[in-house]
Amino acid sequence: MSTANRVLKNTGFLYAKMGITVFVSLYTTRLILNALGASDFGIFSIVGGAIAMLGFLNASMASATQRFMSYAEGEGNKEKQKKVFNISFVLHILIACLLGIILLVAGYFFFNGVLNIEENRIYAAKIVYASLVVSTMFTVMSVPYDAILNAHENMLYYSLVGVIESFLKLAVALIVVSYVGDKLILYGILMAVIPLIVLTIMRIYCHNKYDECTIGLKKHWDKDLMKKMSGFAGWSFLTSSTGIVSQYGMGIVLNVFFGTVLNAAQGIANQISGQLMTFAHVVLRALNPVIVKSEGSGDRQKAFFATFSGCKLSFLLFSFFALPFILEAPFLLKVWLINVPEWAVVFCRLQLLRILMEQLTISIGSMILAQGDISNYTKFKSVFNVMPIILTWLFFYFGMPPYMLYVGWIICWSILGGGVALFFAQRNCGLPLSDYFKFVFFPCVTIALLNFVSLSFVVYVFSEGWLRLIFVLIISLILNILLVFRVGMNIHERSLVRKMIKQKSNFFRSYL
Repeated sequence: MSTANRVLKNTGFLYAKMGITVFVSLYTTRLILNALGASDFGIFSIVGGAIAMLGFLNASMASATQRFMSYAEGEGNKEKQKKVFNISFVLHILIACLLGIILLVAGYFFFNGVLNIEENRIYAAKIVYASLVVSTMFTVMSVPYDAILNAHENMLYYSLVGVIESFLKLAVALIVVSYVGDKLILYGILMAVIPLIVLTIMRIYCHNKYDECTIGLKKHWDKDLMKKMSGFAGWSFLTSSTGIVSQYGMGIVLNVFFGTVLNAAQGIANQISGQLMTFAHVVLRALNPVIVKSEGSGDRQKAFFATFSGCKLSFLLFSFFALPFILEAPFLLKVWLINVPEWAVVFCRLQLLRILMEQLTISIGSMILAQGDISNYTKFKSVFNVMPIILTWLFFYFGMPPYMLYVGWIICWSILGGGVALFFAQRNCGLPLSDYFKFVFFPCVTIALLNFVSLSFVVYVFSEGWLRLIFVLIISLILNILLVFRVGMNIHERSLVRKMIKQKSNFFRSYL
């Protein structure tokens, strides 16, 4: 199967999964918000909010295993794949234990003068936090299996696991709604069980399906490879952990200055952005193994093409959903949540803008990781990861409004972080910046601006309601199809799309 067809097939599986999980997750959030109330939902967002970020931690930490596994597969080295798995298995058990200890120590300080939580809810908050520690450890231990599925581009099984996980969360929400006791405590405990179930399912499947998933530390141990993977995993963990510390830390700063109600607004913004990001990350998950395998086989031009395609497609897909939501946020949040927390609309809009800007360089980091020289890149990236905490505290200390949290975030992550990625991709990998701006940046920004201006006109002309929302979605769809094909794609990409459409048309006609 060609690379284009393989990416298309995997993208189809991921979109099928996404189509189910997005609606299930949004409905689950509505149930939980109404069951817990704004205050308890805010407590969960600040105390157990890291649970929502574990997916990011999982994906970031999996990059080390996935990079070495995909690289070995590109080389055609089966024995090396077994060594990579065994080393990764040991590393992530150690990381899980270390992270558990760190979280327990941090918890002591959180509940002794840091968090702004009502006295009568401290006990419930501590139970949620203890559940978070257990959940975190199980999630980290599932990383090697997540990486194996990605390295083999087995998006079908990955999608099935994602669907199962989303329905488990829905089941938890339904149980919490009908529970007559302390709903927050029950929710925290049940949410900690889900990662254990997911880990068990992935472990059983991978050990039965893939030969390299064989635990034999003596037979498949390689000291030199251990050093390389440890160094790579360490740098990757530094970047991902500082990113999580930054997100969690800004939530704490917001809590200290404004209380748990604004944490509820932040939690809603995280839910919305997390679900919409899946539309863009579907393509990225399908392309990342292609980037690493291309680098492993020595085909850097193919890696560049996949990197540019990842940035462009992620931005265009995210903007297709994000721009209408930014404009229609007040109406959509009222329909979805009924009781909309204060500042939720502004937080959602700024959060989506931040993530939209980050899509412009989203797969540049994958190219740097594939090349392997990541130490200096991760140092700079980690510094910019934690800077928003300092800026946010300063903004609030001098009496600035809550939305300044996202202003600092955009400056440090979207602008400075993207610039660092481009600099090191050019220096380490020889990525041509002129081609990036020609094929990615300028087409994407042009399409987004034209789309936003056109949709803003519709919002200005029509009054708020379902009719205006339908017009916005229809016009967004038409504009995106026309602009992406004429402005967003180069000659080779248009030719590839026509070829894939023709192949799929012939495939369906053969069954009619």
